[in-house]
Amino acid sequence: MSIVYMTREITPESLVRIYRALGVALPGSAAVKISTGEPGGRNFLQPELIRNLVQELKGTIVECNTAYEGKRNTSKAHWETMRDHGFTAIAPCDILDEEGHIPLPVTNGHHLRENYVGSHLQNYDSMLMLSHFKGHAMGGFGGALKNMSIGLASSYGKIWIHSSGTSTRFEDVFTADHDSFLESMADADRSVMDYMGRENIVYINVANRLSVDCDCDAHPHDPEM
Repeated sequence: MSIVYMTREITPESLVRIYRALGVALPGSAAVKISTGEPGGRNFLQPELIRNLVQELKGTIVECNTAYEGKRNTSKAHWETMRDHGFTAIAPCDILDEEGHIPLPVTNGHHLRENYVGSHLQNYDSMLMLSHFKGHAMGGFGGALKNMSIGLASSYGKIWIHSSGTSTRFEDVFTADHDSFLESMADADRSVMDYMGRENIVYINVANRLSVDCDCDAHPHDPEM
């Protein structure tokens, strides 16, 4: 059974306090996985909110390119977005699949036998899964499960998960069976946890600016919660 800590105060200081409350220290080179947010959106975790926590860890903000057309689907465009959104000003940043991907084996997966993550994941010893809780058109909601699976997957890997390991064509993403998609995200998560070591991953979820639309949406609905 896991112990879950909660604070109603969402500030730069409270994020550091809740991390310290866990009583853990992420070893070695620490990756901080966030969504850098599609340009036009405004609900993603803001740099000024997460700065203290990322710097406490001496962490590197990590992301992967998207599979859909937009301003994060190439490394060049994604670097511009990270700069424009202010992330490069607060910490080192890394696009994990800038130099391709690596396969991770999925043990006893429901649908996947391999998960394809950004190759730079090999450069990190531990990870903070720093997730913004919000809605999502296909997943129902986006949180740590999606942040780790879709978020760490390369562009190729994102399509692989969305199609439950049946296609590498982006067009097939929208015909995926919903339950199979959710189970495939769980498959992908298991591969990452096995690869990194479960003791080397910490999860913090931030439930602020809650929109029914994901941070991958360039025109999200205004938050109502």
